[in-house]
Amino acid sequence: MKFKLHALAAATTLAMTPVSQAADVEVLHWWTSGGEAASVQFLKQQLEGKNVGWTDFAVAGGGGESAMTVLKSRAISGNPPTAAQIKGPSIQEWGELGFLASIDDVANAADWDNLLPSVVSDVMKYNGEYVAAPVNVHRVNWLWANPAVFQKAGATIPTTWDDFMLQAQKLKDAGFVALAHGGQAWQDATVFEAVVLGVGGADYYQKAFVEGDMAALNSDTTVEVFETFGKLRQYIDANSPGRDWNVATSMVINGEAGMQIMGDWAKGEFKVAGKNVGTDYVCVAAPGTSGSFTFNVDSFAFFTQSDDAKSAAQGVMADAILSTEFQEVFNLNKGSIPARLSMDRAEFDSCAHDSMDAFIASSQTGGLVPSFAHGMAVSEAVAGAIYDTATNFFNSSDSAEQGAKQLVAAIAAAQ
Repeated sequence: MKFKLHALAAATTLAMTPVSQAADVEVLHWWTSGGEAASVQFLKQQLEGKNVGWTDFAVAGGGGESAMTVLKSRAISGNPPTAAQIKGPSIQEWGELGFLASIDDVANAADWDNLLPSVVSDVMKYNGEYVAAPVNVHRVNWLWANPAVFQKAGATIPTTWDDFMLQAQKLKDAGFVALAHGGQAWQDATVFEAVVLGVGGADYYQKAFVEGDMAALNSDTTVEVFETFGKLRQYIDANSPGRDWNVATSMVINGEAGMQIMGDWAKGEFKVAGKNVGTDYVCVAAPGTSGSFTFNVDSFAFFTQSDDAKSAAQGVMADAILSTEFQEVFNLNKGSIPARLSMDRAEFDSCAHDSMDAFIASSQTGGLVPSFAHGMAVSEAVAGAIYDTATNFFNSSDSAEQGAKQLVAAIAAAQ
């Protein structure tokens, strides 16, 4: 299927200049927390400077499930937004349904193939044409810690899962919440993903949770994953059910909790709170994952429009997203790293430098893997099966063997 983006005959000129008449883009996204909202506001300002209006269509919910439900309803009724925050395999699924518009003229004019790592650009295309623009690369497998809390508890920040249990107990005994967590399915899946990578390693992760290899899923490693995952229950406070991720981050910021396992968007919350890396908080790879990198690429996919002005505005938005100015400011606010290669690192902090280095190193060693918890690795059906199994197990007293058995059955049914 070939997609055409109307009113982009002069794409090169269009990408570099404002549209001749006012146009609006209606943008569906789920960036509503402090750091995320600041990032969205900057993109809005960039487009306004190019005579493109912004109609905000924000649907709260850190994992985007609610936003995707709304998007499906809008698309099916024949009224999709101009652009929507969509990731990974979901881009391909929307492309197959015929909803997406090609922005290939803009991408080719700006040489996106050479600006983006192939692991990013491949995901942005459908049938060889760009239909989405990447805003960043997130590293998901981070552990955020408050060093003052650790010092008070006489604990050290862990680098292995065995050590995590020891240090978490020290935090708990000292009266702190060891692991700040929000009891929502996507957050359970985020922690589960970190355990999978830390316990099984990148090869097991790739085979079992990207390729869906049944031999890997049926292995003793999967049972070990659930054993470790289950042990974390005791280090989470009783008020965690339903808590938003940024509220959990604030527990670490405020010294109520010692640690949080969350992607680097958490850093945006530390920044908004005026905290400094290295003193007020530290970032380290989740236990056992220092040589690996689970990536989550946020992107905006563009939906076919019947109005030529809106189609033209899509091209301006796509070009603005890959500009060096936007990539820098957006990612400084969001906590992520630029999707665009060879960016100046001067303004980025040590966490971002570590992330950039880990991204490059892991891409060369095989440790770079897509996040199954954040829509980058598997279909929605398989991701849903993992989500359901992980969160049901985490909120039950099931044994590791039961959890592993349920996961295998759920993935087998979803594939």
